[in-house]
Amino acid sequence: MLIEFYQDKRILVTGGSGFLATNLVEALKDTKCFIRRLSRGARFPVHAGAARIEDMKADIAEEATWERALDGIDIVFHFAAQTGVSTANEDPVADFGANVLPMLRMLEACRKKNLHPVALFSGTVTEAGITDRIPVDENIPDNPVTVYDLHKLMAENYLKYYVRKGMVRGAGLRLSNVYGPGPRSSGANRGVLNGMIEKALEGRTLTIYGQGDYVRDYIYVRDVVGAFLAAGASIDRLSGRHYVIGSGTGHTIAETVRMVASRVERISGFPVAVMHVDLPDGMSPIERRNFVADTTHFSSRTGWMAGTSLAEGIDLTIDYFVREAEVAS
Repeated sequence: MLIEFYQDKRILVTGGSGFLATNLVEALKDTKCFIRRLSRGARFPVHAGAARIEDMKADIAEEATWERALDGIDIVFHFAAQTGVSTANEDPVADFGANVLPMLRMLEACRKKNLHPVALFSGTVTEAGITDRIPVDENIPDNPVTVYDLHKLMAENYLKYYVRKGMVRGAGLRLSNVYGPGPRSSGANRGVLNGMIEKALEGRTLTIYGQGDYVRDYIYVRDVVGAFLAAGASIDRLSGRHYVIGSGTGHTIAETVRMVASRVERISGFPVAVMHVDLPDGMSPIERRNFVADTTHFSSRTGWMAGTSLAEGIDLTIDYFVREAEVAS
């Protein structure tokens, strides 16, 4: 029934060649709908199915891009972003241009052209900063500690402001640590679990910084796609707010690394070494946090729940990378 909601809808997906977009389009490819994928220049994956897919290469920081891209669109999934924390800290102006300005360009295009699409924004749970308790829900005050998180929060707040003004309907979904099948992430701070799995499959040693006792909430990408699709179908109950999206289950980094090693060993038949190393100099404070998502508010409004355990998700991701390697060879 959720997929049926998107029948005959006209959908815009920014970051159209990226990790989230590829999985979203894969979920909708057999639905009779129109999907416009917007990206600055990367190669678009092929999705064969009933959906009519149009690809648009343009700069989302340019006003003219949005005037073209939004034409006839019902729902925008805004996934495009610069995702490197260190990159943002080194060049805040460029990061503003990548993570804040496109949102404002989109919203201003809606205002000027009197367009009223649903806009769903991909945020991050680290917008709240380092929280003093877990699990974390939407009531935690925001206190970003990196430029990247500050700019994601600014973009989210612009969306909320334009919603309050009645110009669009929309919501922000703040994602915890996403992993699973799909293109590699362009940011060094993203796709860490995927990188770990690939490294193990290559027979390389996995490293744990310090004791690895910080807790993370890892969520499988197909569950994230389900959350975005549920948000679009339930926007009247969500609009104007942000929501925390995660699995709701915490695992220490050390536990996760050893789970990857053991599951790759089981499939490959070869041992995967794991070693502890000292914490790196200059490590961002945001890495020294514990986080587990409380998705009660989002689930109660949409009926969505994460359905993939970490062990199952790791197995599915291993299988994906093994098949990709076989095709490449």
